[in-house]
Amino acid sequence: MSLRLMVTINAVQGKGAELAEGYRGRCQEVMKEPGCEQFEVFRSVVNPDKLVLVERWVDQAALDVHAQVNTTRPPLLPELRSGATEREDYEYNRTR
Repeated sequence: MSLRLMVTINAVQGKGAELAEGYRGRCQEVMKEPGCEQFEVFRSVVNPDKLVLVERWVDQAALDVHAQVNTTRPPLLPELRSGATEREDYEYNRTR
């Protein structure tokens, strides 16, 4: 069963666009990983300094491999982040 992750990331005030742009390369890189079906960043239209990283993985094993690979990557633009990152995991069950 696919897994969907929603990761909320807050940028330093006024730096949302810069942080979102910084994710462009990371998104392209992660999309090449086996089992990755989606890895995209979205900016809020209400609060442009709030980003949501939307991920979908074919299964837990693929997500576990991604998590292991992630430990080898440097943090992405920590100077542009503000506060804690929040993550929610969902089982992906398409309803339509």
